[in-house]
Amino acid sequence: MIKDFNFYAPTRVVFGRESEEQLPQLIQQYGGGKVLVHFGGGSARRSGLLDKVEKMLSEAGIDYVELGGVVPNPLLSKVREGIELCKKEHVNFILAVGGGSVIDSAKAIGYGVGYPGDVWDFWNGKAVPQSCLPIGVMLTIPAAGSEMSSSCVITNDEGMLKRGVNSDLCRCKFAIMNPERTYTLPPYQTAAGATDIMMHTMERYFSKYEDAMLTDAIAEALLKTVMTAAKEVMVVPDDYKHRAAIMWASSLSHNDLTECGTEKDFACHKLEHELSGMFGVTHGAGLAAIWGSWARYVMDKHLTRFVKFAVNVMGVMQDFTDPRATALRGIEAMEQFFKSIGMPICIEDLLNRQMTEDEIDELVDKCSRDGKMNIGAMEVLTPKDMKAIYKEANA
Repeated sequence: MIKDFNFYAPTRVVFGRESEEQLPQLIQQYGGGKVLVHFGGGSARRSGLLDKVEKMLSEAGIDYVELGGVVPNPLLSKVREGIELCKKEHVNFILAVGGGSVIDSAKAIGYGVGYPGDVWDFWNGKAVPQSCLPIGVMLTIPAAGSEMSSSCVITNDEGMLKRGVNSDLCRCKFAIMNPERTYTLPPYQTAAGATDIMMHTMERYFSKYEDAMLTDAIAEALLKTVMTAAKEVMVVPDDYKHRAAIMWASSLSHNDLTECGTEKDFACHKLEHELSGMFGVTHGAGLAAIWGSWARYVMDKHLTRFVKFAVNVMGVMQDFTDPRATALRGIEAMEQFFKSIGMPICIEDLLNRQMTEDEIDELVDKCSRDGKMNIGAMEVLTPKDMKAIYKEANA
């Protein structure tokens, strides 16, 4: 069975070594008159990228203001600061210079500028976005895929609640991607980014809709490409070919291409959001720590899909007499890959300790919205299921 779908990916991608030179024309093309340049920590300045952006904007006569300080798992307090700055300075375009955290923060600011209430209303379900300032991206960290997605994930400082909102309104107008900008990423960040890219694809690949042959083939090729490229750049960080493959995969993994004819599950993402919200861990690492436990928990009801993954993606020899053993070997092979690039495969590895029972209960309460919400699509998970997966991953 193939699910009916509506594919929409309006973001202009400008890719390559010279792509950054097109920034002023792109901003002007999409109506940018007064720009908020939004970024994270000091690396954007130290690398010289911000200086280059400022010079290009100034030479093109484009007025701008800046707001830095975005942290991983971007915070609502910074979003509110950005909204007030945009209103005060009459900003009409946002340029995100960075990775997924900066892009999501920019999207949230874009939602909030035209909204009379508190922007968190969109994440707690009290309101639905009706407008968003146009956003452009200069991507420096391939991972989240936010540069081409409709997703925006923000963490509320009060209670450290991490929530997501999806709307086509926030899709970026353009994304400038120069793989050379990723050469200096630390190995851990590179590995976590590759994991996030793969999980965006796997959250769609593991679906109850199993007849989308072309979509499955695209997903399988994407996964194998990222696994190969991630190992290569761990050895040669300035390998342009493999850095380019990872950067392009980041966008394709989360622009819904690998969802055409299937249905995204995203249970692992929801389980992990609470981990990174509560403990401040790197998102990709948290996904690696939770995935194996989720996979084993749901595998028996979806053996055909897990066998296909094991054989077509992980290269496991199929045992036709024991499909369950084949599926398990596929899960184990993926965990071995995560370990090979320095990712954790359980929460104890992630936190350097086991969680307490109270912490697990808090994670379940947050993930299930106090027991009122289930998660997942291929396999719907109740709060009881969530707790079982957290406990299994805790070892």
